[in-house]
Formats: sequence, C-alpha cells, structure tokens
Amino acid sequence: MKSFTYERAKSPAEAAAAVARRPGAKFLAGGTNLLDLMKLEIETPTHLVDVQDLGLDRIEKTDAGGLRIGALVTNTALSADERIRRDYGVLTRAIQAGASGQLRNKATTAGNLLQRTRCPYFYDPNMPCNKRKPGSGCGAIGGYSRQLAVVGSSDKCIATYPGDMAQALRVLDASVETVKADGSTRAIPIADFHRLPGDRPEKDNVLERGELITSVTLPRPLGGTHLYQKVRDRASYAFALVSVAAVIQKDGTGRVSFGGVAHKPWRVEAAEAAMPQGARAVAARVFADAKPTEDNRFKINLAERTLASVMAEAKG
Repeated sequence: MKSFTYERAKSPAEAAAAVARRPGAKFLAGGTNLLDLMKLEIETPTHLVDVQDLGLDRIEKTDAGGLRIGALVTNTALSADERIRRDYGVLTRAIQAGASGQLRNKATTAGNLLQRTRCPYFYDPNMPCNKRKPGSGCGAIGGYSRQLAVVGSSDKCIATYPGDMAQALRVLDASVETVKADGSTRAIPIADFHRLPGDRPEKDNVLERGELITSVTLPRPLGGTHLYQKVRDRASYAFALVSVAAVIQKDGTGRVSFGGVAHKPWRVEAAEAAMPQGARAVAARVFADAKPTEDNRFKINLAERTLASVMAEAKG
C-alpha cells in the first residue's frame, strides 16, 4: 500500500471541498472496497477524507411519504429496519444476499453504490484494463468473460457492476442526494447514477470531482410482492452471475431489474409491459440488444429462467 495523508471532515460540505481541492484525494467511509483496492495498489489515493463523523447514519421519513436513508447507514442497519422490511422488502432481500454479515456491519449505503467492478482483469495489474488504466485496452474482450456483461457494454469495456443493493433501488426508483464542493446540492435518479462504459469506462457514475453522497431517498411504498433472487457459482459470499430484483402486483404487472449482466443495474421499463405475458416475453425485450461472448451467452437464458422463478414465487 502506498503512503497517504488523512483527515476527518466535520461537515458534508467540508468533506466535499477537501476532496475537490486535492487531485489524489478520496472519501473514506466503511472502506470495505477501497481499502482492498489500496492494498493491491489498484487505487492509490494520496489523501483520504474520513466522513464517518458526519451524522449521516439515520433513516427518516420524507414529506412525500417515503424514506431518506443516510449515506452512512450500514447495510446491516438498513436491511433490518422495520420500515424497510415492511414496505421495501426487495431492498432487505437484496442487501442480505450480498457479502457476509461482518462486511454488512461495516459497509455503508453510499459505499455500496460506489463499489467498483470485480472483473478479474481490473484486479490484475499485469493485464490491460481501460477501467483501471484508460487507454491500455480490455483484456476481457477475447479473454475469460464468463462473469462479465452481455448487454450495455462497449468495445472499451465489458465489466459488470457487482452490487445487489442497487438492483433493488433501481426497481424502487430511488434517488441519490449529494453535496458538491461549492455547497450546492442535487438529487440524481438512480436510473441515471451509474454510467455505461462507452469510451470512458474508468467513470463508474456521474458524480463530479469532490461530490459527496449524503443520502438515498425512497419514494412512497409500491405495495405488491417484493422478491430478489441471485444466481451465483457458489452458495454464499459470491457475486451474481445473474440476479433479479422485482416488485410484482396481484394482476401480474410489476417492475424488474437485472444484475450481473451490465455495467449498471439493468432495467428496461418498456419491457415491463410484457410481464403479464411471462418471463420469456420480458427477457426478449430486455436483452434485444445483447452482445454476449461465447463464455457468457448462457446468462441470457439464465436471466429469463431466474425471472420465471421470481414470477412463479410471486404467484404463490
């Protein structure tokens, strides 16, 4: 691990300004992803701004009838909250499908959204990776790609977004609230938060330099049956080959987001109109523009079958 300097911020605006004015600075919260990457020298920040003392660890009601989740609420606390379990069950299920209990005790809401890909080429400094070193090439294209993207990729990157929580937030139409270095704030729809790789795969999201996530806001509860299924190569503590987050109503209509298949949570709202017709009709529209490799072509069929399982469970 390379040497770095450290400070503890006293307010969100102070933290944002501290990162913005130092080119090599990064925020530090739970550190469950960042510290691992620093040990491998994949991430090499010259300065860390600790945000753990900012009081962003509460879940509160909003005037619109939803909930505001502080950026520092741990995954354990969020998934166990009575209001989340009752009204946003897909979120509880998605969080509990990820990582281990020890990691969930430390990982934060904002950090979960910001976690980086687990593509093996990103984690291997000896291999080319445009996400790790822009312009170096993508070793996964033409290489081992079983776990990688089948849709939304580019000729620069076929990595996937690894998180579970964001799939549920995408189904729920959450928004991400931030503060910038100049003290201004904004709310970013979760649909727009994560980027597709395009020509800039090193940019995972739309945050500006020094912009700090302060909370995630959920709209009013949707009702319906909330489900999350995750298919992986081993029974626990593994990232998804395919996951499905869904909220399904009694009449068969609903919302669905797919994980493990793209650079961001993959939801195609236009395809959801086909849900009463069954999983095959939905999957045909969701993956109409898919560009799988020979190694991961199976994911398209797996996604359809996982959605079919979720829909069958919703029917009881």
